[in-house]
Amino acid sequence: MNAKSLSIAVITGVLGLGVGWFVAHRGNADHDHAHETSGTAKPGKKATYQCPMHPWIKSDKPGSKCTICGMELVVAGTAGSGETPPGVVSLSPSTITVLGVKTEVAAKRPLERTVRVAGMVDDDDTKHRFLTAYVPGRVEQLHVNFVGAEVKEGQPLLTIYSPDLLSAQREFLQIVKGGESTAPAVRPARERLRGLGLTNEQIEKLIASGEPEQSTTLYSPATGTIITRGAYPGQSVAAGDKLFEIADFSTMWFQFEAYEQDLAWIKVGQRVEVTTRAVPGKVFAAKVSFIDPNFNEMTRVTRVRVELPNPSVGEGAEARREIPHRVFGEGIVHVEAPAVLTVPRTAVLNAGNGSVVYVDLGANSYEQRRIKPGRLGDDFMEVLEGVSEGDAIVTQGNLLIDAQAQLSHEATAHASHSDKPMPATKEPGAMPSPLSAAETPDAVPMERLASLVAAASAGADALASDDFARYQTVFPKLHDASRDLKLPALEKGADLKAARRSFEVWSTTVADLARPHREHLGIKVYQCPMAPVLKKGRWVQKDGPLKNPFFGSSMLTCGSELN
Repeated sequence: MNAKSLSIAVITGVLGLGVGWFVAHRGNADHDHAHETSGTAKPGKKATYQCPMHPWIKSDKPGSKCTICGMELVVAGTAGSGETPPGVVSLSPSTITVLGVKTEVAAKRPLERTVRVAGMVDDDDTKHRFLTAYVPGRVEQLHVNFVGAEVKEGQPLLTIYSPDLLSAQREFLQIVKGGESTAPAVRPARERLRGLGLTNEQIEKLIASGEPEQSTTLYSPATGTIITRGAYPGQSVAAGDKLFEIADFSTMWFQFEAYEQDLAWIKVGQRVEVTTRAVPGKVFAAKVSFIDPNFNEMTRVTRVRVELPNPSVGEGAEARREIPHRVFGEGIVHVEAPAVLTVPRTAVLNAGNGSVVYVDLGANSYEQRRIKPGRLGDDFMEVLEGVSEGDAIVTQGNLLIDAQAQLSHEATAHASHSDKPMPATKEPGAMPSPLSAAETPDAVPMERLASLVAAASAGADALASDDFARYQTVFPKLHDASRDLKLPALEKGADLKAARRSFEVWSTTVADLARPHREHLGIKVYQCPMAPVLKKGRWVQKDGPLKNPFFGSSMLTCGSELN
């Protein structure tokens, strides 16, 4: 999760209600929160009180309460004075109770991982057998006439009439009847009949009867399941035509795709539990038999094979294999690595530019630590750098602690810039410039920022579509959304070109303001390197693909997304 992008919404939605209830029902008779939790003002200085959850709410009267969440205001910290080290958040005991902060010790543990995979159950194609026509002829009768039939080796499959085979039988009988004079030719003639598809039993029967068979029966070369049929009664076939394809379903292949990062866990010989909806309630245990070393260069996956025993169920005509051919299957690979330094996965926050955890320092203080993560287990994450064995890591309430740190930082920045003079008014007709960081509103409530972004996205879409009439309709929303915010002046413009020039400066400031919260707001921020006014103009969009509002259809795709 991205803690920074969610911080304002989570604090306002959860702490606003939870802390308000806590304070309202706890009462003031127990003790004075302001003096218990956050210290007191320095001697000789008038105290300023602020809401821990909404730092921009301030008062100089002790006992005042937040107008948003109802929480009692506490003595404001002196940011930048060195009392609280950078990256450390101090909370009151009552706030910690409301947040439900819990910790767990960083320790060396076996790293367990369950890799869940999905794939298809196919047959072992190394055991496929074909029955082909040895000689040209005509199919007289099919003994097995449907795909999916289970056959045994030596079972009759079809009867064929072939003049070539009939002629070969007659020649063989003449050689056999020739006695000693033709004895040397008997063996070659016998092998010729075998090459034409007759079995040893059929040849012996031919010798015993002394008469050739008008039609010849062809038998199954293997035990298995018919998966393709190319013969029909009355069909003429040529030598080499495929009549039947037989597969061995006694062992099936469960094949799934594995990504590059999965290969750190999956090895040949590992046990895999496979299930399929075609056989509900049963788990097939097998081992990984092969990992294809060739990755797909487009999808960056490779195939992994698991061999599953597939026993026969039923008897007689109802006999079949338990696992059907080409069904969807799911697998679970259980892996356990040697003990390594780990922290619970719930303790790790994605800060946008890295992973962080909060360490309990004691005395109601929590320090943010940037970590170097390793492998990801089911419940724990390997940590290569950043924490030491025995550190108390916050596992519950860390998101809200991080939100408090972000809000306190924003409030500090706002306070440091509040006394700066407004920028000088430019001459009439001059194009305003984007505001500097010191002039940009630092702590805009998320609801207000969301409205501002929605209006900016709608305006950008109208300009990108070359629709000046629609932009004029949207313009009042842009004006209302930026009311009372320190943003560049926005002019409607007399035509599309003028509207774009004014919008570019205003939009760039809005994009910079919304960019840190783009994931929470569900937006994309783009930049054009050839913007007419600023050369590097920026805008926000609710949806892709990129559509440049500063040029419209003339250069619609000019720009790139900013992270």
